[in-house]
Amino acid sequence: MNLTLESLRSAFSSLLAHKLRSLLTMLGIMIGTAAVISVVSLMHGFSEKIRGQFADMGGGTLTLRAENNNENFRTGKINNITFADVSALRHNVQGIDKVSPMMLVQSAGASYQGRNALPQIIGTSSDRQDVTGQYPEVGRFIVASDDLRNRRVAVIGQQLRDELSMPENPVGHFLMIDREWFKVVGMMPKRGEILGFSQDNFAMIPFEVARSMMGNVQDPVIQATFTASNVEEIDQLRDRVRRVIRHSRRIAVGEEDDFKVEAADSFVKQFDELSGAATVILGGIVAISLLVGGIGIMNIMLVSVTERTREIGVLKALGATRQMILLQFLFEAALLALAGGLAGIFAGYAIGATISSMVPSFPPAHVPLWVVFVSAGFSAVVGVVFGIMPASNAAGLDPVEALRYE
Repeated sequence: MNLTLESLRSAFSSLLAHKLRSLLTMLGIMIGTAAVISVVSLMHGFSEKIRGQFADMGGGTLTLRAENNNENFRTGKINNITFADVSALRHNVQGIDKVSPMMLVQSAGASYQGRNALPQIIGTSSDRQDVTGQYPEVGRFIVASDDLRNRRVAVIGQQLRDELSMPENPVGHFLMIDREWFKVVGMMPKRGEILGFSQDNFAMIPFEVARSMMGNVQDPVIQATFTASNVEEIDQLRDRVRRVIRHSRRIAVGEEDDFKVEAADSFVKQFDELSGAATVILGGIVAISLLVGGIGIMNIMLVSVTERTREIGVLKALGATRQMILLQFLFEAALLALAGGLAGIFAGYAIGATISSMVPSFPPAHVPLWVVFVSAGFSAVVGVVFGIMPASNAAGLDPVEALRYE
């Protein structure tokens, strides 16, 4: 124990005696670690925001949407979910609790007292708030009677309110959507941006009203979100939905589906897969950076052994053992790498926090604790691995020859 503490103290003293050289040696490790930590902190913060937005929807929520490939876009034969599909989902599938269709009303702008905006106009049903777990901040949501009686009512997002300069509480005011007057009955809470797109620039109106506004449009953009009566039977429900929708869309046996039934958290899972792949790539980059930094440490330590040959000879003459010399040089290399790694962690988090604060609506940077420990530990290991050769050379010097060295 005393030997280890003495070796550690000697290593600290040696590094402090050559501050500039130690700093320059640490630089390679620090830059590589900082680059990875900054990117990981931004990605993790963004991932946490996405998870938070989907958390209320739960694992029993699924979405039916059309699926298109490059051939569809090339030929212009775009697949869309139809009203018949939504009806089949509602009436022909056992195990569904609530269904909330969603249809985009195309080419519909909004205006209020001479001010204009181009929000998303979404036709939906009263079940949407329960299916998605999102409720109005003020006022109410669309109710079933709004659909039955074709009421011109709207629930808006906060960005639309701001763009039209409507009152702080817009409930009770009228705005025009596609040359028709709608009464604002509710306003949703602010959700911010995701992937650069605002989630607050919209007006939701009753589904049947949106359907009548679309007129003779052949292929409206529709999708349907629904909840399972029993979350434990989610896989069986997905199969039942698939069979019913294939029948509704008249897809022949052997043909591939042109639609998809996916869980509400599938986007989160896809993002996690992407971030995992990005983390692996970043891991390769940081490994190269640490390799370069480790080689730098080895070079400096080899130079240090040459410079301190007489000092090593004196230590050996005074009774220092081979093990003590080996430990001192290993500690020096490990401390250099560890200090560089820790400095890189703090610098990386500072860079990530600065970037997230400068970008509007970007979530705060967040560094998982395990990343800190792995980065610090890996840096120290790099120092030990690349310090073995210089330490071994120092420990193996003949004391007589070392004392003669000029």
